[in-house]
Formats: sequence, C-alpha cells, structure tokens
Amino acid sequence: MYNICTLNKIAACGTDIFDKTKYAITDNVSGADAIMVRSADMLSMTFEPGLLAIARAGAGTNNIPVKDCAEQGICVFNTPGANANAVKELVICGLMMTSRKVAEAIDWAKTLKGKGSEVGKLVEKGKGQFGGPEIMGKTLGIVGLGAIGVLVANAAVSLGMKVIGYDPFLSVKSALGLKPQVAVVADAKEIYSNADYISLHLPFNPQTKESINADTIATMKDGVRILNFARAELVNTGDLIKALESGKVSAYVVDFPSDDVIGVPGVTAIPHLGASTPESEDNCAIMATYELIDYIENGNITNSVNLPDASMAAVGTKVCIIHRNVPDVISKITGVIGAQGVNIENLVNKSKKDYAYTMIDAIGSIDGIAEKLEAIENVIKVRVI
Repeated sequence: MYNICTLNKIAACGTDIFDKTKYAITDNVSGADAIMVRSADMLSMTFEPGLLAIARAGAGTNNIPVKDCAEQGICVFNTPGANANAVKELVICGLMMTSRKVAEAIDWAKTLKGKGSEVGKLVEKGKGQFGGPEIMGKTLGIVGLGAIGVLVANAAVSLGMKVIGYDPFLSVKSALGLKPQVAVVADAKEIYSNADYISLHLPFNPQTKESINADTIATMKDGVRILNFARAELVNTGDLIKALESGKVSAYVVDFPSDDVIGVPGVTAIPHLGASTPESEDNCAIMATYELIDYIENGNITNSVNLPDASMAAVGTKVCIIHRNVPDVISKITGVIGAQGVNIENLVNKSKKDYAYTMIDAIGSIDGIAEKLEAIENVIKVRVI
C-alpha cells in the first residue's frame, strides 16, 4: 500500500483516481511515499528516505526545495498547462482593468451610497476621472511564451491587438500553438520599446529576478501598462513605484500583492486568483495524480522540474536509478548489473542539468542489485519495479 499525503485540499476528482486497493490518502507526512501539494510552504520540511515524489498541483514550485529534493532522490512534478486557461482569462481581465480604471471606478461608485436622487448626476460628473483607452489596435508584448503566454497571445489577437512575443526557450509545441499574427522577436528589448502593454509569463529564477527594473523600464514606451501574473519577484517594486509616480508607467496589475504595492496609485493588486477556478483546481489535481501513479508504479517521469522526463516499457524487471549527471556513472551501473549475470534488454538515460535518470529493463536475478547500485559514487536512489 502506497501512502499519499495531501498537504493542501486536493480536488477529489484527482485523488479519487488512485486505486484504493493500492493507495491510501492521508494528511500525515510520516511514512508517505508521495506528497501532493498546492501552496503549502515545504522549504523547511525534512523528508524521510522513503519519500519518492512530490506533485505540485499547479505550475510554480517556489514553495518546494527542488534542488534539495533532487539530492535526496525525490522527483518533483508540476502540472504545466493545467491552469493555463484560468490564468489567461484573468490576464485578459487585467488588460481591461489597466486601461479603464475599473477597480478604482467601482470603489468610487460605492462612496455614492446614500446620495439618493443625486447619484445619477454625481456619476455623470465624476466618471471622467476613470476614462482610459481601448485595447483594440494597441500592442501587447508578452515575455514568456509557455502554455499561458500562448493562450494570452492568441486571445489578444482575437481582441484586435497587435501582439509581439519573446521567449529564448520557445518550444516547438508553443510555436505551433501561436496564431500566425503573433510576431516572435529575438530580444526582450523589442518588447520593451514597442509595447503599450507588457504581460509577464516567465518563470522566476536567479536569471529572471527583477527583470523589470529601472533600466528596463527606461527603455519602455511612456505610459506603458505592465501586467504580472507570473511571480512578484520578477519586478523590482521600488523601481516600479517610482515609474508610476513619474508617469513612465501608467498602471501595474499584479496577482501577487505585497505590502509595498498595496494602495499605491496606479497599482491593482489581485489576491493570487490566477488559478482560483474549480476547473483549474480539478485539472491540476487530475494531472498530478496521473504523474504520481505513472512514476510510482512504472518509474516513468513526466513534467518533473528537477529530473528529466523519461519513460520505458519493460519485458523484465525495471531498475530505475537517479544519479548525478557526471561521466562514468553509466559504465559503472552496467558493470555492476553485468557482473551479476543480468542481461540488459533495454536502457534509457536522460539528463537535466546536474541530474540524470537511467531506466534499465533487466532480465535475470536482481537480488540485492539495488544495494550494489546505491553503493556507486554519484548514485542517489535506486528503485526496482
């Protein structure tokens, strides 16, 4: 019986997929074979040696110590694309909110409560302060053309916008998914200098931290409107606030409020609603469940953030090995297996940055093979399935 610990409420349409004769759902981390999580902070958690995997029911994994997990042989999954439509819809809402000052106007309208028959006149007198441009014909620049960025780009084209996108790691799938009207540029500078609206859809890492700062803002068009539904840390908020005060930036919509931006004129702070739809939560739960089942039962990896994707069918016994991506490990692994008189029917080896994953279809007696393989330098974890 495998124990699946849920640190947050995970949609039942996902957890119900687990075969109840094989899996038990629990909220107890101790003894867990896998963990399902949404936003719970796991950065200070200590993991038991038996933990095989963590599945994040969502895209971002900043709440999980991803590299530490790799060092312990714990595969970390996310669910890219499962919440993409939900985020896309809120981004489109954000486009309207930056242009038409909708949130401010609604707040102002509430102040008219109790004015009786004067409300109509006050509305007509005061509405001018909330005017703003239409988005049709304007240029939207999208930084990051993953699952969400592609959907936003296509939706904006349908709304009559000119769309330019930038992604140094544009996948074939994303490229094929873009409408032909979307112009993909080779440098983010082209986004900054040409866009009336800029929407951020890039991952947060040391290279992307504070991508929007005083220097990049200076290259943007006067009055640019910036949307951030990716991660708060992509923007230097101090620099952004100064740009709002000077008028260089007209508006900033962010789905990750922080104390320094809340209440700042020109900022619309949304309380992280990007994926807060029942459809999104269901999609993420279902995808995360299938990822865990395939890994636990078959050793196959799909959508891991710290290990490479890999899969293999086996006619014999499947031996799955997590190891560091350094020279000579494969030869040592095959040497140990061969010395035991076991035939390698098939072998798959994939790598991702500092770590690698090797799957071996073994024919023969594998008694004690896991212990022998784990004794090899740079081998982290071995599973026999």
